[in-house]
Amino acid sequence: MAEKEIKVDVTGQTCPGPLVEFRKALNKASKGDIVEITGNHPASKKEIPMAAEDMGLEVIDIQEKEGVWKIKIRK
Repeated sequence: MAEKEIKVDVTGQTCPGPLVEFRKALNKASKGDIVEITGNHPASKKEIPMAAEDMGLEVIDIQEKEGVWKIKIRK
């Protein structure tokens, strides 16, 4: 089965919303799937990758453009 990409947009949300939405997306994801989170809350940009690494997941990419960040994590 091909890996799928799950996109989650948490723009405008503050803690703990983005982390909660990230966890929900992870629950839907299968091993190997990529979860892409987009948001603009600065603390979440740090928290989500840290949480992912604590769970043993691979943080593939973190980009930020004009205050909006995009994080890609492989389950």
